[in-house]
Amino acid sequence: MFGLGIIGLAIYVYTLYDVLTRDFRNGTDKIIWLLVVIFLPLLGTILWFLVGRSSSFK
Repeated sequence: MFGLGIIGLAIYVYTLYDVLTRDFRNGTDKIIWLLVVIFLPLLGTILWFLVGRSSSFK
C-alpha cells in the first residue's frame, strides 16, 4: 500500500511541474490550472492530463 502512495505523490508532483513549465495562451490560464491541481489534487490531475495539456503550448 505504501508504494501506491509514493506513486500517487510522484504523479502529483509531476503534474505540478508540468503545469509550471508549460506555456499558455495567457497568463491567467497557468494560475487557474495551478489552483485547480493544488486544491483538487486527484480531480485536478486527471483533468490536467485529459484537457489541460492539449490546451497549452509546448
